[in-house]
Parts: sequence; C-alpha cells; structure tokens
Amino acid sequence: MTTRTKKYAALLRGINVGGSRKVPMADLRTVLEELGHSGVRTYLQSGNAVFETAERDPAALARELERAIETRFGFRVACLVADGDYLRAVADACPFPAAELQGKQLHATFLSEQPAGDRFAHIDRDAFLPEEFRVGDKVLYLYAPEGLGRSKLAEALARPAVTKGIDATTRNWNTVVKLVELTAG
Repeated sequence: MTTRTKKYAALLRGINVGGSRKVPMADLRTVLEELGHSGVRTYLQSGNAVFETAERDPAALARELERAIETRFGFRVACLVADGDYLRAVADACPFPAAELQGKQLHATFLSEQPAGDRFAHIDRDAFLPEEFRVGDKVLYLYAPEGLGRSKLAEALARPAVTKGIDATTRNWNTVVKLVELTAG
C-alpha cells in the first residue's frame, strides 16, 4: 500500500520582524526536514515554507511544527499549515477583484479556526471605507488601498476582541498567489 503525499504550506506568525524572534529560513528548512517532510522550500524571509508529506491533518502538522520550533529556538511561534487545495480555494473565493489590484492592496489573514459571526459585530464597517473586509473559510480578506501599514481597519481586526483564542497570520496577495503556485499538484 502506497502512502498518499500532499503539498502543504506552513505560515509562521511574527518571525524575523524588527530584529526579534529570528528563525533563519535555512534553519526552518532543516526543522521541516527533521520532521520527515520532503521537497522543503521557503519563500521570502517572513515565515513561509512549502513541503510535501504523507497526507495528514493540517492542524496536527502545525502543532508538530510549533513544538519543533520552540525546542530549537526557545520561543513559541504560531504556525498555520494549509494544503494546496485549501490555498487554491482561498484564492478562488476572493470577494475582491484581485487581478485588478496591487498585491499590497489585498491581504489574506489565515486563521487557526473559523471565527463566530458575532466576533466582528462591533466593527463599524462604514467608518473604515474605502477599506473593507470579508470573512471566508478560516480566512479574512482585507482590501486596504493604501497598504497594510496604513490600514486602520487592519488595526481594528487585530484587536483582542477579534483575535482572542485564534492564531492568525496575514499575507499580501502576491504571497498568497505564490503559495498557491508552490503547493499546486
């Protein structure tokens, strides 16, 4: 019997930003290989890795990677793992005209679990226009015409009332598209 393998992307939250929580990409590749994964590649320095392994629950893969990173580097890093099918579905379901926007204007915040619908009730969407967000399948789509760094809506979405109990990490649309490409097939 042959074990089915699948391609996954690991998205690490908050590493290599501002000189703290350093996780060199070469070391991240080594950690993933030591966990038995193959075809390991990293993308950018912000904690994106692609690997192939026996088909498994993405949440279990994320917990395994979090433990390995904490053992190796001495600090916890929230990790989200998604397979190529899920990433493709996220891209296909984008409620904004991605092809018409610059990558810095559109972002996907990947979530460790589906948030309850009332979690966003306190956000006055009209107060942030032209910025907008939509909730998808364990993902928030954020349209920020001036980019994430200037986004007041991104700040509101990152507040504890929204994020409590959920690990989240954001990627610009260019990175989402690249991760879809790297995990295809």
